[in-house]
Amino acid sequence: MRLLQRHILFELLKTFAVLLSILTVLLVFVGVFREVQESGLGGEQVLQILPFIVPSTMPFTIPATMLLTVCLVYGRIAANQEVTAAKAAGINVISLLAPAFVLAFLLSFASLILTDQVMPWAVENIHRIVANAVEEIFLDVLRSRHQMTDPQRGISITVMGVEDKRLIRPTFRYAPQGRSPVLIQAEEAELHFDVKNKQVLVELVHGFLDMPGDRQAWFNRRTQPFPLPEQMQVTKARHLSIRTINERVGIVTAELKQLRAERAFDSAFGLTVGEVERLSNANYLHFENVHETPRVTEREQLLTEKHSRFALAASCFFFVLMGAPYSIMQARKHFLTVFIICFVPILLGYYPMMLGLMNMAKRGEIDPTWSVWVANLTLLLISIWMIRRVLRN
Repeated sequence: MRLLQRHILFELLKTFAVLLSILTVLLVFVGVFREVQESGLGGEQVLQILPFIVPSTMPFTIPATMLLTVCLVYGRIAANQEVTAAKAAGINVISLLAPAFVLAFLLSFASLILTDQVMPWAVENIHRIVANAVEEIFLDVLRSRHQMTDPQRGISITVMGVEDKRLIRPTFRYAPQGRSPVLIQAEEAELHFDVKNKQVLVELVHGFLDMPGDRQAWFNRRTQPFPLPEQMQVTKARHLSIRTINERVGIVTAELKQLRAERAFDSAFGLTVGEVERLSNANYLHFENVHETPRVTEREQLLTEKHSRFALAASCFFFVLMGAPYSIMQARKHFLTVFIICFVPILLGYYPMMLGLMNMAKRGEIDPTWSVWVANLTLLLISIWMIRRVLRN
């Protein structure tokens, strides 16, 4: 009995490793191509981000790869009449499926770790490499043209020359839309890209600052922050760890409590002093929508991401729970046919259902603690029906 289970487990591991390697290589090329298109990276930067793209793609490749693995292994075993022979020897089919279920459970846990810990680390390092590439491109442009202009953010830079990372005789003009310009001149300056705080720090030496309102000042040393490009500032919720998500949810919840306490105090004060008309003005009536809605939306999005992370990681287990018995039922068909028959309903039913429920949860229409599990529970019911058929026949 144990010998047979070890044999099946070895076949699963061997096939899974080969298929995962192939799919990962294909997705890595797609991921690298996308980063090159979006950021204009060179060959050196591409090689640097490769080690970080590989682990960030694995949470998406593991479920599909494991489904293809069980279709191949159990389809071949059933086609060779090994399942029939095992049942004739008094071995329960569940014992034959147990190695796949255990492996799928462990891979689901690994997917959760990759999504929660490895992916934020990988994305942070990719952003760091991209920031360094942007820094090199920026300095190369200043070396050749001695000036750079960004009209969208109202920043223009002029230099006499560039030595390594030092700007010689730089002039910075910062004029955001709708605001008066700020002019900074210095003998030299040095740039530092701070990806974590989403800004560029400019260390200025011996310069002059001209601000709106005829405010002028000389300085020996000054550090002036500028915002990073918008595409480098966005940190998506899926790139955060669960611990960070919980911290942000706590901050947003505290802000909501503070806003509601202020609104309640304002209402009580208005009733106390007899200013009832104050409670009916437009600003007061729309207070909740204007001030609370963005924070409520952010909290719902963070909570949805937190709970959906567990559900999507567990999808590997539910895919195997359905795919393994179905492969035994369809023993006479080719394993690719069985995989397509399994995966197409997942692609057209499971993922649209999951994404639709997630969007509803993000809008606050349903509770994410249970809604993100509906698609998995649907697979569970189908799997129970298939396992019962396999046990009977």
